[in-house]
Amino acid sequence: MSGPSLVDEVKGSFEGRLIARGDGGYDDARKVWNGMVDRRPGLIAQCAGTADVVAAVRLAGRRGLPVAVRGGGHNVAGNATCDDGVVVDLRPIKEVTVDADRRIARAGGGVTWAEYDRATQRHGLASPGGAISSTGIAGLTLGGGFGWISRSHGLACDNLVGAEVVTAAGDVLTASADEHPDLFWALRGGGGNFGVVTRFDYRLHPVGELLAGLVLYPRSTAREFLRAFADWTAAAPDQVSSMAAFLSTPDGVPVVGVFVVYNGPAAEGEQVVAPLRTFDTPLLDDIGVKPYTAVQQAFDEGFPAGARNYWKSSYLRAVDAGCIGVLVEHADKAPTPTSLVAIEHMMGGAVARVGADETAFGNRDAVYNLLLLGMGQDRADDGAIHAWARGAWQAVQPFATGGVYVNYMDGDEADRVGAAYGSAHYQRLAGIKRTYDPDNLFRLNQNIVPSA
Repeated sequence: MSGPSLVDEVKGSFEGRLIARGDGGYDDARKVWNGMVDRRPGLIAQCAGTADVVAAVRLAGRRGLPVAVRGGGHNVAGNATCDDGVVVDLRPIKEVTVDADRRIARAGGGVTWAEYDRATQRHGLASPGGAISSTGIAGLTLGGGFGWISRSHGLACDNLVGAEVVTAAGDVLTASADEHPDLFWALRGGGGNFGVVTRFDYRLHPVGELLAGLVLYPRSTAREFLRAFADWTAAAPDQVSSMAAFLSTPDGVPVVGVFVVYNGPAAEGEQVVAPLRTFDTPLLDDIGVKPYTAVQQAFDEGFPAGARNYWKSSYLRAVDAGCIGVLVEHADKAPTPTSLVAIEHMMGGAVARVGADETAFGNRDAVYNLLLLGMGQDRADDGAIHAWARGAWQAVQPFATGGVYVNYMDGDEADRVGAAYGSAHYQRLAGIKRTYDPDNLFRLNQNIVPSA
């Protein structure tokens, strides 16, 4: 069915903007963050509110068309767009309201973490979010969502207290501990499988300035530095989160280093992070007291929209000598200067204190997450980026737990979805999927197939 006929069918009940092939702005509207993803939807429904989402979902259901849901469009797999189907684009749904007395924030499904953080920080409050501020709150939260204050306050999904959801049937439901609790459980880590979330209600925490920054050392110190990093994180308090990485400076010099964040009094933080700053003579040390919003945006410039990304990821059992040796070997073979190997220490602490069955999010016992991030600007590098990330991932599997963070899964990893949850959680999610989306309309995601 052609684009204009889709527009004609829904335009009478649609307040927002409908963009079909051939319309002005179509090429810009269909772009997502990952430049490797190039798809051409039949219709992009830029929704002004929940009623528009209902209209777009029902249209796709009637026509048997694929449905992609776009919040921030930042997912590396490119799930926010599709070929020939309907993109339910939530970007116009931007309102954020803060009840500072109750410490609750309500945010629309198209809000990014930069927008959310600005609104909540006016009150000296925050909810755990991601490490790149252009990421949408929707996708990150639904997949779990760990960030710089997660070891203090849990995952993004742990701080979700309610949501408005448009189901595959076009029904509008409220999900919370008291209403549709099965759906609420699934939304907290189960990804975009269960409907379009048009509103998120979050718990807020007092968060002010943070002691944070980057320390870099010569790449030749990588083995010794990672051993020191592993020892340091093993004893790190909940107030601190960090990410060690093999990366290159802007002028292409390979280095190793760590970005560290301390959520507490700066004087205490200075003592906690001191071992990372005195390991050797640093090439760079910019650790200092910074506004929360600046910390949340610290990586934005390094992850520009349109760059060509392919990622592989695994939770690690430990960062020991064998694992470090594999990482050093493959980091030194990175295919582009912007490709990197990162070890995230953002779990444990408050994340691990949430009961394993309280939410759908799996692998709460994990402490380290490995991210193999292949990134370039030239299409000609795509093959080398894919081969490098896959080869490094395969080599590190003897040191991995077998689990994976659903938000880091690329589009060719459908066979790993179960590893994000574990068998019991996956089966429970499949049953909930059967209740709310029995025909798997919402399948352009890290898909959970409805149980038979």
